[in-house]
Amino acid sequence: MATLKLEIVTPEAKIYSEDVDMVTIPGSEGEMGIYPMHIPLMTQIVSGELVVRKGGQDHFLAIGEGFVEITGDRVAVMTDMAMKADDIDEARAEEARKRAEARLSEKLSDEETASVTAALSHSLAQLNVKRRKNR
Repeated sequence: MATLKLEIVTPEAKIYSEDVDMVTIPGSEGEMGIYPMHIPLMTQIVSGELVVRKGGQDHFLAIGEGFVEITGDRVAVMTDMAMKADDIDEARAEEARKRAEARLSEKLSDEETASVTAALSHSLAQLNVKRRKNR
């Protein structure tokens, strides 16, 4: 069976680099399922769950906003945050969510609002991935 090379990078590090069977990505227009031999595409991604199917098993990662470049045999994700389910501290993510929601009720500049909204979406993505794994 054909595979895809999935690479996920953040400004800090390369988070993931493996051959996979399929990837589901949260795109700005909705979820996208990517199989080998997909048409070339570059698009924006949003915070959410990235699902990796490898060897018949699904693995979940929380990702932030960014871009994805897709070729027939490669998926390159460039994002501001990516965490594997095992690396997520649920209590810390929940605390970050509460702080961000509290800050949004304050009078903020446009720049502060964007930053707090990004922090909120990161924490929600982490909580969704972690809680899915614990089910």
